[in-house]
Amino acid sequence: MKIRVEEETKLRIDKYLVDFLEDSRSLIDKKIDAGLITVNGEEINSHYIPRVGDEIEVTEGSINDETIDAEEMPLDIVYEDDDCIIINKPSGLVVHPGAGNFSGTLVNGLMHYTKDLSDVNGDIRPGIVHRIDKDTSGIMIVAKNNKAHEILSDALSRHEIKREYIALLRGEFPSDTATVDAPIGRDPSNRKKMAVTSRNSKNAITHVRVLKRYKGYTLVKCSLETGRTHQIRVHMAYIGYPIVNDPLYGIGESTEFGQFLHSTSIDFTHPTTHEHMHFEVDIPKEFSDYLETLEEK
Repeated sequence: MKIRVEEETKLRIDKYLVDFLEDSRSLIDKKIDAGLITVNGEEINSHYIPRVGDEIEVTEGSINDETIDAEEMPLDIVYEDDDCIIINKPSGLVVHPGAGNFSGTLVNGLMHYTKDLSDVNGDIRPGIVHRIDKDTSGIMIVAKNNKAHEILSDALSRHEIKREYIALLRGEFPSDTATVDAPIGRDPSNRKKMAVTSRNSKNAITHVRVLKRYKGYTLVKCSLETGRTHQIRVHMAYIGYPIVNDPLYGIGESTEFGQFLHSTSIDFTHPTTHEHMHFEVDIPKEFSDYLETLEEK
């Protein structure tokens, strides 16, 4: 079901949709948390206020009986204090539950690890300030209380949180540095993918710097000025240098490990102490092992 916003409103999206759907506001909130309701192809939270021209898409799916259980799992915690946890997420781990997938996620593990998680994003995404794709590894922030979450989310929306990624591209990138400035929206021909498009899209900017060139490949560092879904993967494929081993945007076969894309560092201002925080994690073994094979060519 698609709903196009024709008139200005001051209502939050959960209240706005009550007039269009046969669901209670509580159930609408759960569907938003589960990613069943998107705006212009992007996931949002219940606080989002629709704007004229927005396209709201409601995907069929039942979550009435779904519960999220705490599950014990190993967590690579880089740092923790009373306000936040810095996690090094492995490739292959989904960040939060969604439709049809309510177990085995990072959130399930976090709920077992601590009772102190913000609930700004509802029951399905406790503590999650931002996320990275299932098959992208690396560093991310988790908020332990609502005040910290709101401050960090606001900083993220103002592009005050600096995130850098390491990626291995297929092909020999010609320039030492580059900036890709191309809007991203839902791929009109494949709803599972994002694409560079002018239709229902948002601006997206990725800065690229070459770290090392191999025969037929290039290792780069990417910094995000915006944070769109699959942004680096879409931008690199768009300019003709897709990320190696990417099952969705790459070319050729891919292994279960997924794309060679790693969230390597993050810089932000601490929500309480106002100190500058910097954290950095190495690429995973599978990534480094593959780079070693390229050295031998």
